[in-house]
Amino acid sequence: MALILNIDTATNIGSVCLSKDGQVIQTLVNDQQQDHAAIMTLFIQQLMQEHHVKPAQLDAIAVSAGPGSYTGLRVGVATAKGLCYAWEKPLIAISTLQQMTQGILSVVNDENALYAPMLDARRMEVYTAIYTAQLDEILAPQALILTPEAYAAQLADKKVFFFGNGSDKWQQLIGQHAHATFLPYTLNAAHMVQLAEKAFEKGTFEDVAYFSPFYLKPFHSTMKK
Repeated sequence: MALILNIDTATNIGSVCLSKDGQVIQTLVNDQQQDHAAIMTLFIQQLMQEHHVKPAQLDAIAVSAGPGSYTGLRVGVATAKGLCYAWEKPLIAISTLQQMTQGILSVVNDENALYAPMLDARRMEVYTAIYTAQLDEILAPQALILTPEAYAAQLADKKVFFFGNGSDKWQQLIGQHAHATFLPYTLNAAHMVQLAEKAFEKGTFEDVAYFSPFYLKPFHSTMKK
């Protein structure tokens, strides 16, 4: 049972959520990625002031740890680590792909289906994984180049829900498929809450000094030297 500050900046939509005992208290959302670094700290201050929460009362800080936008992930993780240092709180890292799946399960929960979160990784590549309705991992998180044969094994005998900002190009590539269903989805820190609560109960914390985001692939700058 914990009071947790949840931070998500993995995509262009950033958010901060205050939760208690696995329940959302309030969430604030920013849809301007270039402002995440400035806005997130203001959101945190606003949430804590409005709900009369002092740093000492927090039990942990959770962060959406990737995969996702390189810049966004750095902002979120740096913010979370800075607060953990300053307030002497444990750090909880939540897989962004699991977070997405937890969010979609609050809308659609087919026990017999599979769930494939998809984050755009540019061109025909996505960050993806496949989970069951119990969040058991069927396909490990990876950077996947989409082809018509992608997910063929899973689609052969299971209904698969695809969602996230990388799913549009997959839908265009595969077209109609009897076992493929595409769902609208927007990433939100509120979808971290249950996962963060479970991690806290298990004592699954990160080393604040050495933790870094789950990028899944190396960063390549497009800036000219």
